[in-house]
Amino acid sequence: MRSIESLPCDEHAAHPDDLFMSLELGDKRWKLSIGDGHHRASRYDVAAGEVEAVAKCIETTRARLKTPHDASVHSCYEAGRDGWWLHRRLTQVGVDNIVVDASSIEVNRRARRAKTDRLDAEKLRTMLLRHHSGEHVWSILREPTEQDEDARRVHRELQRLMHERTSHINRIRALLLLHNLRPEVIVVGRDWQGWWDKYNGQIPLKLRQEIEREIARLKLVKDQIRAIELARRHELADGQHPMVAQLARLGAIGPKGAWVLVHEVFGWRRFANRRELAGCLGLAPTPYASGDSQTEQGISKVGNKRVRALLVELAWGWLRRQPDSGLTLWFKRRFAHAGARMRRVGIVALARRIAIAMWRFLQNGEVPLGARLKTAPQSS
Repeated sequence: MRSIESLPCDEHAAHPDDLFMSLELGDKRWKLSIGDGHHRASRYDVAAGEVEAVAKCIETTRARLKTPHDASVHSCYEAGRDGWWLHRRLTQVGVDNIVVDASSIEVNRRARRAKTDRLDAEKLRTMLLRHHSGEHVWSILREPTEQDEDARRVHRELQRLMHERTSHINRIRALLLLHNLRPEVIVVGRDWQGWWDKYNGQIPLKLRQEIEREIARLKLVKDQIRAIELARRHELADGQHPMVAQLARLGAIGPKGAWVLVHEVFGWRRFANRRELAGCLGLAPTPYASGDSQTEQGISKVGNKRVRALLVELAWGWLRRQPDSGLTLWFKRRFAHAGARMRRVGIVALARRIAIAMWRFLQNGEVPLGARLKTAPQSS
């Protein structure tokens, strides 16, 4: 849940008699801090996941502080493992909840500072009051719909399975090296069984059994990868993802990359301008200007790191597959004759421009200058 946007503060104007609640979500217990705009607060400790207990704490605080029964309740919690289910439950019962990007919360910069769940809950509630008074104190995450959130599971699981596949292959090769066996074929590939039948007699029994169990796990992972990719190809062939098909028409962008970009960003996020898009992806510059000191600290690296890494990878491919496009010519003019470090800086700048070009292509059908379109979307 890494889609960040800064919402206008006037949309969250609150009355001093409203209740303000922060939740510090732990694995087993939740710490609550509930108070009003007059800095009177109550603290509670409830079992994790007990939303009914949270509602009882709100009513108890309302009675203790004698707040009007029609007073609104504003709440917040940090983005984490609980995802969006709690936000949706709170919203359903009339609580004005926001989910905060944890990395945007200000902290005391002293070398030693007290930190407990209770203090964190108090800090969150204090910042919630400042947020509703009009101060910009943090970044708020934008909620995806349940359908959009569920659609992201496909490529995220696929990415984890691919990492697991690599881990199993490396482990098998490392075990074979214990007896100076260095297979040239891809492990559990087309020629693997013949190689294994030829050389497994050189391996002691226990080690051979361990390798065979590792091979079985690797085969399971590869079967799951094939099943997911096959299902995805069928969905694309059936026209269930028109934005993915549209984005895949651009040369240098395949269906796999288009799938991730659409379901992570372009399919459900709405941006007012290119700066919002770059900020969401963490590709916005972070200058440091204080007195006579003028320093550029590089990109912010906030937001969706999965998409940011993909865009940098696509940018290198764009240079090869779209050599006549305006973006490629801009990169060559600025960075082609620079050193390796400046080319790495330039490729990030190119990734930002490509993201903006893709956004305009999907929103308005505006083809990037000089870019080549495929005659038909490819399947992965």
